[in-house]
Amino acid sequence: MNSHSTKVKVFRAAAFALCFFVSGFFVSKCFAESGQKKDAQVDSSEYIRTIAQIFYTLQSRFVEEVDPEVLYKGALDGMMKSLGDPYTVYLDAKDMRSLNDTTEGAFYGVGLSISKRNESSADNPAYVDVISPIEGTPGYKAGIQAGDKLIEINGEPTPEMSMETVLSKLRGPKGEGVEVTVLRGKSVTFKRTLIRDLIEVPTVEFGTIQSKENLYGYMKLIQFTPDTVPRAREAIESFKEKKCSGLIIDLRNNPGGLLDSAAKIGDFFIDDGPIVSTKSRLSFETRSISANAENTIVRDMPIVVLINKGSASASEILSGALKDNHLAYLVGERSYGKGSVQQVMTLKHNDGIKVTMARYYTPSDTNIDKIGIPPDKEITLSPEYTEEQTKAFLKLSEDETIRKYVESHPGMTEGDIASYAELLRKDYDLDSRLLRRLVRIEVGRTKDPRLYDLDFDVQLVEAMKILDQGNFKSLVKGTKTLKELQEEAEAKENDGEKSDGKDKGASGK
Repeated sequence: MNSHSTKVKVFRAAAFALCFFVSGFFVSKCFAESGQKKDAQVDSSEYIRTIAQIFYTLQSRFVEEVDPEVLYKGALDGMMKSLGDPYTVYLDAKDMRSLNDTTEGAFYGVGLSISKRNESSADNPAYVDVISPIEGTPGYKAGIQAGDKLIEINGEPTPEMSMETVLSKLRGPKGEGVEVTVLRGKSVTFKRTLIRDLIEVPTVEFGTIQSKENLYGYMKLIQFTPDTVPRAREAIESFKEKKCSGLIIDLRNNPGGLLDSAAKIGDFFIDDGPIVSTKSRLSFETRSISANAENTIVRDMPIVVLINKGSASASEILSGALKDNHLAYLVGERSYGKGSVQQVMTLKHNDGIKVTMARYYTPSDTNIDKIGIPPDKEITLSPEYTEEQTKAFLKLSEDETIRKYVESHPGMTEGDIASYAELLRKDYDLDSRLLRRLVRIEVGRTKDPRLYDLDFDVQLVEAMKILDQGNFKSLVKGTKTLKELQEEAEAKENDGEKSDGKDKGASGK
């Protein structure tokens, strides 16, 4: 037997081994769990055999020698993308290391929580969506905001990039720069060079806020990791010791994390009943997490939850659970709307896949995917700026006017900050409150960052006003569950369609 024949047989064996590994691990288990008929299994086997034949053909007949790893990665990447789910992706060994770094809480990057669709078209390019910047990171300091889109990275358009490619370009050695082109709104674009740094993913920051009459606990949940649960308990216990009259939970720009962590924190407040449930065509992925009264550490305390368009996934689980149980009043802006659950599976080559296995539902049996959670009281943090005002803001950032002034005026007080903000207004048509905020951030770069900024943060101020009113029980009791809100929206939509039908019928007579 010649060496070529031996090589071909080895390749054929490798191809079939790959396919039988995939079918044995995923296909058989999934079909067994979903109760599909034997016919479907036969059809799947035919597809798998065809894939194996193509793998072998490319290996043995392609004009140039082909690395089997290239075909393997391409096949898995293509399968994941064919599902059209931005959260179901193939992860090579480098991506798996990056994911583990994120889970463990530290990596080198730019500090942006992002999302990206798989399918792109000329009318709807699949740009990189910024869910939220991580506070204090290069992306945050560069002024990138939730809702911005990255349309280029290092001069390369992002629509045709995979999510893995995007991550590989944003992450890298400490101290190296990566240039991003940002689209804000419909037409304003600008470039920023972000210097990669150590990104330590924080979990919980907390302290107290004194209003005119009451002391309130303020707990900012930044991301849901295993460490978030004990840190949140520590915060709550400190608020109880200080006899706080109410609690403000800040979930703004929290991109999510571990579902179980969000559920455990929900259990601190909910006595009984469901906190969150997951539904899937696979029976082992369908479950309900219910509250246990023994875990409840907060009762009869007024709670306001702050949310915005950067609040996603696990942060929506917690806010949805508290809202549906009429335990908290939501203030801010509509949340992001990610109502699915992913699992990461490690393969044999230190690579893996991340797969959407289920969708989660709030206690009122509502899924908020692509819808989000509306606040009980909508308060926007920043006013809507015109295109000209947006350009003025970008020019102020690019000129580094504030940084240069602060460096030449050390020790600025709040009075100095306010005076300088008014001077800036003469050259930049921007809100005084925003200008004071920008100056204050620059002044504070050499100090520990503030936990909150009551001069700028109108959403937090509104939360305090609501707690100060003293009618929290009746206020929160009058709110609607997410199920009621969605049914109300569907009814309005149906009425609108009926009305349109009548109008068309009348005009056709």
